[in-house]
Formats: sequence, structure tokens, C-alpha cells
Amino acid sequence: MQFSIILLHLAGAVMLLLWAVHMVRKGVEQACGPALRDALRQARGARIRSAGVGTVLAVLLQSSTAVAILAAGFAASGMVSVSAGLAILLGADLGSALVVQVLSFDLSWLVPALILVGGAMALKFEARGRILMGVAFVLLSLHMIGEATAPMRQSTLLPLVISYLRADYFTAFAAAALFTWLIHSSVAAILLFVTLAAQGVLPLEVGLFFILGANCGGALIAVWLTRGDAVEARRVPLGNLIFRGTTALAALFALQAVTFPAHLFGATEGRQLVNLHLAINLVLVIGCLPFTGTMEKLATLLIPDRPAAKAGEAWDLMSRRTSALDRTIMRTPGLALASATRELLRVGEVVEVMLRPVMDFFDAGTADQIRQAQKLDEEVNRAHTEIKLYIAEVNLGSMSAAEAQRGIELTDFAINLERAGDIVAKNLLVLTQELRDKNLRFSRDGWSELAGLHNRVMANMQLALNVLVSSDLESARQLVVEKEQMRRLERMSHDRHLKRLQSGMPQSIDTSDIHLEAVRALKEINSLMASVAYPLLTQSGDLLESRLARGAAEVRAPALA
Repeated sequence: MQFSIILLHLAGAVMLLLWAVHMVRKGVEQACGPALRDALRQARGARIRSAGVGTVLAVLLQSSTAVAILAAGFAASGMVSVSAGLAILLGADLGSALVVQVLSFDLSWLVPALILVGGAMALKFEARGRILMGVAFVLLSLHMIGEATAPMRQSTLLPLVISYLRADYFTAFAAAALFTWLIHSSVAAILLFVTLAAQGVLPLEVGLFFILGANCGGALIAVWLTRGDAVEARRVPLGNLIFRGTTALAALFALQAVTFPAHLFGATEGRQLVNLHLAINLVLVIGCLPFTGTMEKLATLLIPDRPAAKAGEAWDLMSRRTSALDRTIMRTPGLALASATRELLRVGEVVEVMLRPVMDFFDAGTADQIRQAQKLDEEVNRAHTEIKLYIAEVNLGSMSAAEAQRGIELTDFAINLERAGDIVAKNLLVLTQELRDKNLRFSRDGWSELAGLHNRVMANMQLALNVLVSSDLESARQLVVEKEQMRRLERMSHDRHLKRLQSGMPQSIDTSDIHLEAVRALKEINSLMASVAYPLLTQSGDLLESRLARGAAEVRAPALA
């Protein structure tokens, strides 16, 4: 019974640790998402600079896996090469080890202050408050792990398990790698092992095997998470796994031949394990960074390019999806309109797929990628026509006044989705091709403004599709507020762009027309998406003469990231 309670306390503490690490990462992504992506976008030159960017990002996100996913995505879009992505991951692994270094110190005295300040900030700045609260919970969970494992030192079972693992080093290595992969956090796994060692529960000999296994398991996480991605995306984490796995296994076998110089790594067993983890990742950066190009070639051999016939497979699959329009239920208007709503949702998802990679295409899109995205507009046009004809045919039957009005609303939104698809295909994607053909680049500020507007439109598109399905009044109000906010941000971007022109900034002068047209296109798409909210707000009395009625719930729009 006593052992069960100990395990329960330990499991709860480990879960709190995992959740806290996740909380910090999400907080940083919300507070600094566009800036992080911009930093990663710039990290495609020298290997040392790329590794440095990876280190900084991993420290901020407290996760090398999060950086790996970002780098893999950029490699898939062609924004960074596989070798640059590998350099970023090597730096990220080092950054993750630095995070473990900091968190391994006894900082429990900071917990009350972090909770106090973080809780207060969360009321006004949710993302920043989330970061501080997450760090506080990480420290609190480590304290809980220490308390939960303290009684284990008197356990009669533990010495038997430790004795077995001490003799079977490969099983200890594999168990730690599997555990790290299962919890999807190398930071949490290393901190757990270090805390167990500090409590005297985990002896140094076994701890060494656990640290090496965790390093291998941590690299395996990104390989697993990107298993269905494009080949370029999969090559980056695979190369990192080969680097880390080979180094970890070499160190594992070396420990069988030589005695670990524990005195060189710290005074306590916990500190020795932490410093070993840092040393491994430092060696990886120094030793493997010159060979990222070679590893790219090896990864290409292991994951070859797909046959040319399969290029654009994802786009073709999207265009071949079966229509949701069901002609067998056309005599039942309620069911038929629900069928039309499902088809509209599908069309909205196609437009979203077209719009999502626009910023990536501005940065490093290929002509083939742009053409594939433009082809999806044919599917939007076809579905738009089918939806209009389908609803018109349903209208020939017996319908209530409410059903007839709903049919008009769905038809209007179908027209707006078709218009949004045209704007993406014939305006935005054409602009990406023009920027590519002229070999131009936006200024840093111009890029940041466009990326922020693009992120906002993508979020509002999701909100609009939710309103289409759920008819949620609060979400509808938010959409109208967001439309007004986008107008304000468009004016701000226009004014800032003119100031950059007046200052004579060459990049702004060269890309002026493209920048202004892109901003206008994003604003127009956002307005078309917001139209889905008008019928709902008019019916509720919240919308008067195209404005939110006085007394409607106020919705606070976030600032441009």
C-alpha cells in the first residue's frame, strides 16, 4: 500500500513536470511565435549561426523537439536546406541541455514569486504569464519528485532492479530511450533522472546509461512526429538521430572499457549527470557541425526523393475528395442544408490549404509549388457552382421561411469563398511568383507585418468556419471585431511602409507594389470570411447598419504579433 502511494505521488509529479514544460513552450509560442519563425527563417547561412539560432530557440521553447518540428517544416518548404536544419537541431540539443542545467539548481525559493508575478501577468498578458507560471510549476514538480522518491531509498525492491540494470547496461539505455520517447520530452526525462540521482535513488553507474539513452530517445521523438511529412522534413530529424544515436552508443560502449571520471563532472551524482548531458551535446555541436553536409547526403540516400509522378500528391488528394452534397435527401430541406454546410466547410478547408503556405512561398517557394496551390482554385470554383445549384434545387421544394433564409446565407458564403480562392490564386500566389522571378526580398519590418497579418487571417478563417458550423454568437462577434482590427492594421502597415519608402530603404522600394497588394489581399480575404457572422448577428440584434450594436459583448482583439 505504501509503495502504491509513492508511485501515485511520483506519477502525479512527473505529469505536472510534463504539463509545465508544455505550458512554457506554448506560452513562448503565443508570445513570440512570428519572431521565432523569423529568426529560424534567417538561420540558413553559416553553420555556426544556424546552430546559435537553434540554441536560443531551444532555450526559449524549453524543447529541442519543438525546434526540430519547426526546422523540418522549413526544410520541407525549401526555406532552409537539410544541412542547415541539422545545424539548427545540433544547436537546439545544446540549448535543451542548457535548460536542464538551469532547472537542475535548487530554485524552489523562486516558486512563490513566479506564481505571484505570473498569475498577475496572466490576467493581462496571458502568454507571458503562462511562461512564468510554467517555470514555477516545473520547479514545483521537481520538488515533488524529490519528496515522492525519498522513501524509495528504504525499498527492498529497488536494489534488485538497480543491480540488474547495473549489470545490463544496454537494457538501461534502451529503457531510458523508450521512456523519453513515450513522454515526448527529453528535458522532463533528464530532469527526472537527475532528481532521482540527487535523492540517492538512482546510482551514478545506472544514471550514466539513462542519460545516454535519453539523448537517443530525445532525437527519436522528432523522427516519429515527422514520419508522415515531406521527405525533406523527415531527413532533418533522421540525420540528427544518426548523429545523436551514434554518439550515445559510442559513449555507452566506451563506459564499459574505461572508468567514468566522475570527479571531473561535479561533486554530487546529480550534478555529474547534468554536466555529462551538457558535455555530450557540446561534443555533438563541435564534432558534428562540420559534417552536416555529409549527413544530408546520407539522409538523402536513406530517404530518397519521391518519383516525379507523385509530386503534388497532397494537392491532388485535396482536389479529389468526395463532395458532401447528398442528392438523396433533397426533399428534406433541413438535411439538405446541413449537407450543403458540410460541403462549404470542405471548400473553406481547400481555401485554407491554398492560403496557408503563402508566406513560405514568398520566402522560398518553387514555381511547381505555386502552380500546385493555384490548381486548387479549380476545385473551389467547381464546388462553388455545385453548391449554388444544389441549394437552388432544394429551394424548388417546400421550405420554411427560416430554411429559405439559411439557403440564401449559405449561397452567399459560397460566393465569398469562391472570391477568396480567386484572391489567393490570382493575386497572392501571383505576387509570390513575381517576388521569386525578380529575386526580391521584403525588408525585415515589411516581412514581420505581412507575417503577422497572414497569421491573423489564418486564425480568423478557422473562426469563420467554426461559426459556419456552430452558429456561436460570441465567435461571430469576435469575427466582426477582427474585421475592424484588420482595417486598422492595414492602415498602420500602409503608413509604416510609406515611412520606410521615405527613408530610402532599398528593399522596401523594390517590393513596394507587392507589399501593398499583398496587404490589401489579406484584408479582403479576412472581410470575406467575416461575412459568415453577419446573418447571425443581425438575427440576434447585435448588428445594426453593419456595426456591432451598442451593448453587445465587448471582445478584446489581440495586438498584431
